Amino acid sequence: MTGPRDPAAVTAAEEASLLGLAPVAPDATVAYGEHPDQIVDFHLPPGGAVGGAAPLVLLFHGGAWRAPYDRQHLSPFAAHLASRGFAVASAEYRRGAAPSGAAATGEGAARVHGGDAAPGGRGGPGASGSRDGATPGATRRAGRGAGAGVAPGGEAHREHPPGARHLAGRWPETFDDIAAVMDAVPRLVGESGHAGRVDTGRLVLAGHSAGGHAALWAAARHRLPPGAPWRLSAPPRVHGVVALAPIADLTTARALHVCSDAVDQLLGTGDEGAARLPCADPAALLPTGVRTTVVQGGTDVDVPPQVADSFAVAAAAAGQPVRTVRAAAAGHFPLIDPTAAAVRTVVAEIARIASGDPWRPGPPRGSVPA
Repeated sequence: MTGPRDPAAVTAAEEASLLGLAPVAPDATVAYGEHPDQIVDFHLPPGGAVGGAAPLVLLFHGGAWRAPYDRQHLSPFAAHLASRGFAVASAEYRRGAAPSGAAATGEGAARVHGGDAAPGGRGGPGASGSRDGATPGATRRAGRGAGAGVAPGGEAHREHPPGARHLAGRWPETFDDIAAVMDAVPRLVGESGHAGRVDTGRLVLAGHSAGGHAALWAAARHRLPPGAPWRLSAPPRVHGVVALAPIADLTTARALHVCSDAVDQLLGTGDEGAARLPCADPAALLPTGVRTTVVQGGTDVDVPPQVADSFAVAAAAAGQPVRTVRAAAAGHFPLIDPTAAAVRTVVAEIARIASGDPWRPGPPRGSVPA
C-alpha cells in the first residue's frame, strides 16, 4: 500500500493532473510543410498584448519523440502562456513510427513515458476535445493536419522494423521538421492572420522533455558540424531558450535509459548512433552564445535531474553559463501544468528571457520552491 508521499504515487498524481486537462483549441493553425505533422498552432493573448505586439514563444512538446504523443497535451500550457501576454506557436513535428493504421486516442494512448494507460483513460496526449467544446485545430489553414486524437506520424519508417510499436523519433525527419519550423517562423506568423499581434523580434524557444531537446538543438544549429544539413552560418535571431526538464545531454540520457531507451531509438545504436550523436546532442554543440535557462523538477523520475546537470556542466566547461533553476518539489509534469505552482517559475523564466533583462549566473544549480 502506498502512502500519500510515495514517489510513484506522487508522480502518478502529477501526471494525472496534467493529462486530466482538456486540450485548448488554438486561434489559428498554419502548415509549414506538406506532411500532416508539419503544422503549428497559434495561441494569442486575449484582446492583444498590453503595450503592443506580444513576444513570441516557439514551443515544442515532449513525449519521447513517440508518435502517439502530440502537441494536444501541451495546449493548456500554451493557452496559459497566452493568458500571461505571450503569443505562442506550438509546433508539431514528425515522431516515431507506430504500427500500421494505429491512432492515438485518449482511450488508447499509453502513458507519456512508460507503457501503462493514461490516468483515468482520458486526457492523454492526442486526446480529443477542448476546454470550450470546439474541435482543436478547427481554424487550421488549407485543411492540413490530422484532427485531434489521430497520430498521423504512424506510417511505416524505413529504420523501424515491421510491427515495431511506437519507437522514438524519425531520423532525419524529426530534425528536418525542427529546423524547418524554426526557419519558417516569420512566414507562419504572417499566414496566421495575426501578424500585428506578434513580435517575432522577441522570439523565445521553449520546450518540455523531448521538446526541451528540440529547443536547445534549434538554438545550436550554427554549431553543427560542417556538412550537416541543418547547419546555420550564424546564431539564430532569438532572445534565448527556456528548456523544461529537457533531454539535454543525450549521452547521459542514454546511460540512464531515459524514457525506455528513447535516445537509442532516435539515433540508433553502435556505429550508426555514434555517427549521429554529434549532430543531435545539444551538450555536444556548446557554446552557442544563446541565452539559455533550464528549469528542472527536483523529483523528476522521467527525465532525472542528472540529465540537466550534465548539460550545465558541459556548458560551463565550454565557457557558456547556463541558468539552471530547480523546482525542488516538482516532478516532470508540473512544469507544464497550469494548475501547478511550479508553472509560475516557468512563466517568470520565459518572461525574463523575452524581456532581455540581464542576469548574472550564480552557482550551477539553484533551488526554488515548486
